[in-house]
Amino acid sequence: MNATRVIIRKFGGQAKAILWSRSVQRIKVFVLGRSVSDGLLAKLILYLLLSIVAYLYVQPILYMISTALKPLSDLLDPTVKWIPRVVTWENFQTAVKGIKYPEALQNTAIIAISCSVVQVLICAMTGYALAKLAVPFKGLITALVILTFLIPPQIIIIPLYVIYSKLSLLNTLFVFLIPAIFGQGLKSALFILIFRQFFKSQPLSLEEAAKLDGASTARLFFGIMLPLARSACLVVFLFSFIWYWNMYYEPSWFLTDNFTPLSIRLDRLEDVLNPSLLGQRNTIDNPATESSKMAAAFLIILPPILVFMFLQRWFVTGIERTGIVE
Repeated sequence: MNATRVIIRKFGGQAKAILWSRSVQRIKVFVLGRSVSDGLLAKLILYLLLSIVAYLYVQPILYMISTALKPLSDLLDPTVKWIPRVVTWENFQTAVKGIKYPEALQNTAIIAISCSVVQVLICAMTGYALAKLAVPFKGLITALVILTFLIPPQIIIIPLYVIYSKLSLLNTLFVFLIPAIFGQGLKSALFILIFRQFFKSQPLSLEEAAKLDGASTARLFFGIMLPLARSACLVVFLFSFIWYWNMYYEPSWFLTDNFTPLSIRLDRLEDVLNPSLLGQRNTIDNPATESSKMAAAFLIILPPILVFMFLQRWFVTGIERTGIVE
């Protein structure tokens, strides 16, 4: 400060103008930044947009929890919005009994985990073959893989039902496991393309060095390439796990008895809570059971949320390394 005062006294108004210009420049750099993205204003806009997007995703979950904790009196009271006057856990107890949560959770976990593990292995092998091996008609096979991704499941659901019925596979795990083994599981085409893109990005020097050491194709894949694809395997496993966990259309056709996942149990919860109104689908908005249905929905999405929270860091890293964001 003393040096600044000496300069101002010596040079007068010209020094004041220079110092003022520098102060304005510092403020401008602080607010606007040296580039578009590093200024305070850009960060505030970015945080605002991210907060809006986060609210759009979190708001349904918050509404679900709030409704699940409300008694019937709070649901019928228009003055009660988010925070219930009386917090009750009875709705969760009703939901657990209504959907037979332990049994349905076990069924869903068996389907999701087993099919996801199989899809990771089979899709990785297929993607590696399309990326690195001299497969005949490789371009045609890749086009057919993409075509299977574009065909909606509603078109082939009836032939599949007839086939599984003749093979006595209905109401078993095999209706999902067999397609996954043959690379035709849920969204398998997308996973094959993810692995294909990943393996194509690996340098040829790794394969050449392994072949010089006498490694076979199987040893090259399982010993070198598959461990390098850990990030892609994690991404494929999580995507597959979530999609198998939430699927409804296929289980509604193939699983009709006791071996039903959580999605089917949730759809039938209204009939369980009101057996006298069985089959009357207009009762889906019945306020008397809305809290129990919200509690059941929250219990269904809770395990995937916990899995994602635990694996979030590796999942984001895997997304970047596999090139999906590109």
